[in-house]
Amino acid sequence: MEDSPKTDPTKAGKDQEQKAENAPKSGERPDQGKAPAPDHYRAEPQTKHEQHHITAPDTVNAKYLNPVLAQPPEALTGLRLEGQQRVAAGVTAVLKSMQFSWAEGGVGRGTKALLGLNQKDGFDCSSCAWPDPDEHRSVAEFCENGAKATASDADDKAAGPEFFARHSLAELSRMTDRDQNNAGRLTHPMVKRPGDNHYSPIAWPAAFQIIADELNACDSPDEAVFYTSGKVPNEPAFLFQLFVRQFGTNNLPDCSNMCHESSGSGLSPTLGLGKGSVTLNDIHEAEVILVIGQNPGTNHPRMLSALQKAKRNGAKIISVNPLIEAGLNHFKNPQDFMNPLRALGALMGDGTQITDLFLQVRVDGDMALLRGIMKHLFEAEDRNPGKVVDRAFVAEYTTGFESFEQNIRTTSWEDIETISGISRAQLLEAANMLATKQKIITCWAMGVTQQRQGVQTVQEIVNLQLMKGAIGKPGAGTCPVRGHSNVQGDRTMGIWERVPKGFREALEKEFHFTTPTEDGYDVVEAIKAMHLGKTKVYFGLGGNLLAAGPDTEIIADGMRKQNLTVYVGTKLNRGHLVTGKTSLLLPCFTHVDIDMQKSGQQMTSCENSMGVVSQNKGILVPLEGEMLSEVAIICGMAIATLGDRTKTDWVAMTENYDVIRDHISRVIPGFEKFNEKLRRPGGFYLPNGPRERKFTTPNGKANFTTTTLDNYTIEPDQLIMMTVRSHDQFNTTIYEYNDRYRGIQGERRVLFMNVQDMATRGIKAKDLIDITSHFEGQERTVEKFVAVPYDIPKGNVSAYFPEANPLVPITSVAKVSNTPTSKYVVVTVVPTRAVDSTKEYLEARVAAQETA
Repeated sequence: MEDSPKTDPTKAGKDQEQKAENAPKSGERPDQGKAPAPDHYRAEPQTKHEQHHITAPDTVNAKYLNPVLAQPPEALTGLRLEGQQRVAAGVTAVLKSMQFSWAEGGVGRGTKALLGLNQKDGFDCSSCAWPDPDEHRSVAEFCENGAKATASDADDKAAGPEFFARHSLAELSRMTDRDQNNAGRLTHPMVKRPGDNHYSPIAWPAAFQIIADELNACDSPDEAVFYTSGKVPNEPAFLFQLFVRQFGTNNLPDCSNMCHESSGSGLSPTLGLGKGSVTLNDIHEAEVILVIGQNPGTNHPRMLSALQKAKRNGAKIISVNPLIEAGLNHFKNPQDFMNPLRALGALMGDGTQITDLFLQVRVDGDMALLRGIMKHLFEAEDRNPGKVVDRAFVAEYTTGFESFEQNIRTTSWEDIETISGISRAQLLEAANMLATKQKIITCWAMGVTQQRQGVQTVQEIVNLQLMKGAIGKPGAGTCPVRGHSNVQGDRTMGIWERVPKGFREALEKEFHFTTPTEDGYDVVEAIKAMHLGKTKVYFGLGGNLLAAGPDTEIIADGMRKQNLTVYVGTKLNRGHLVTGKTSLLLPCFTHVDIDMQKSGQQMTSCENSMGVVSQNKGILVPLEGEMLSEVAIICGMAIATLGDRTKTDWVAMTENYDVIRDHISRVIPGFEKFNEKLRRPGGFYLPNGPRERKFTTPNGKANFTTTTLDNYTIEPDQLIMMTVRSHDQFNTTIYEYNDRYRGIQGERRVLFMNVQDMATRGIKAKDLIDITSHFEGQERTVEKFVAVPYDIPKGNVSAYFPEANPLVPITSVAKVSNTPTSKYVVVTVVPTRAVDSTKEYLEARVAAQETA
């Protein structure tokens, strides 16, 4: 094996560029603390709740049976096809950022917000969790989608009481998701009482009392569900789980159940920590980077800057994805426009080529692909003993290698090629790029985690890293790229339907109460429980579960069965409109808002994808209204609900968030001296065992996994669908109807199809189609999508969420993690049967459905 290149002091990644205290430095790995950061990810299958049969909902006729639409309206907005782009970012991204920022918040307010975005004395981006540089940060330390998210937060339009007086819930539900978001900031607490079809104003004390009355009327605390968005900062997240557990339940489903739960479930038993092991500096130093099941150009655009830096340092990049995305192709860095030596190239050329080898894998074929690469590596090891596999690392730090090796060697090439769709020769090319290298990083996102075997695929990623000894050294390791800004931090703070023993004991000691020990509901189990009428109250701290979750009409049915639904949010979304008998819509601050409390301006904190905790301090005066901070809302609810049952000083924590952090510092390892460390420029790193080759698994070793490669068969006319985001979207928030990089303008109800699959079905470009999913003998259908020919593997199709979410069965989940399989949905596609019908026709159709 050739020696890994020594770090060039002229390159990014040099020691002097990581001066933040406690930050790992290149070539060194100082002790980050004795205790690993609490990741709270499940290492074993979820405890089984009582099983019930879930019947597929009537996804077609739901729009006729309920006045408030749970699904986005079917009205088409005008598709224009402009051709797939091969270059991400560039001048267009800069112009789009400015255009959106100034349109939402005005020139002054919008510009001020952008200048404070991701700065050490500013606020954290509310979109993705990609880390910021430890030392130097650009004046424009943001990407196009971060600018859109910030502009949306800084919106100077108000959706106040007058707005809701003009529009009923049914009328609002017929708006597109984009228009709902663009209606303006929520400014006043609102209530929908039983029988009402409008939200109307309510005073905060009265709102808290409604919550308290309904919660305390539950026969058991487990009849309430408390959902959390990954946008929620650490301090309110900690308080939220504290309140919920003092109330008496562990029903704490959150958005991580639907995204990176599979990552934690795969990483915890293998490496001892459900988080990644690399820093931003490691990305810069890597020799080979694998990007699997991820579209950084749209979902994590600032990652492209790190990949560009790695390329300039000599790295090779292997991209694995069913779609050839622009961000995996070429990247024009907007920062280069400020560099006289690079400005001309940034304007005139194609920018930096990101991918050296692109493997256009079939949907759900990544596990087979990884096996093929490792099978080639073992064959190379046979020819060059001791040169490919890091035998010394394997012997000292790992267990399970022999069983893993036999499993890979006995996997047939026929299975590997059939399942992955990648030829043996292409896999050899990838293996040759890895064979002699030591500094290897694998990055992945939901293209991996939302597969049926998402957990096992993550474990194969770990197997690859371990056989190469590519973990716990500079430029090497695992990199699950988190989606939302603080989804990783929320789990660290205890937002989890389980309560680990150490966390439970520390919480009880600090707050003098007995925590519930029985596992609560994760997202899938919560949706089932609500649908089956087993719960009475749903409380959503941010997010939009209706649009984020699977089986949209099942979620809607569950929401309508609740006595009370409570939605804490910043802007209107469809999830706020599908309500229980009583519903509260409570407005809160965003990351960009100044949060003034009795002790002065407050700050919160977020944890990024690489375990850095940094401060979040708003810089804009909130709009006029009655918004409260998330902390104040949680504390107000806790005081009203718990009364004399709590010994916690909720008032003190509302008045000064340092009090919250003092509590956290005594409960969660790695947060000692939290207030002091948070005030350091750039924040601080949490302890990370795998980064130091300290594997806190039960046996103290890194564990190879022997997985089973499942091959599923489908009917000849069936296809495999995956759901994705558009470029003008972040999670469930829709900014526009466009997807610039994929050449889509003016429409979201599209299905990307292979041209051969279209021809076989007699479908032409822009034809209207209906899509039906098939699972366990049940069908779900969505109507009036537009067929778009696209470069996607034969047998695969792709559509945007939330429009395609009604097709994802609630009972189709990944093994172990219980994550919905949004990246593996069996569908059939036919020319649309929907017509512009008269009222009589629609009534007859509903009657016929009921009779059937």
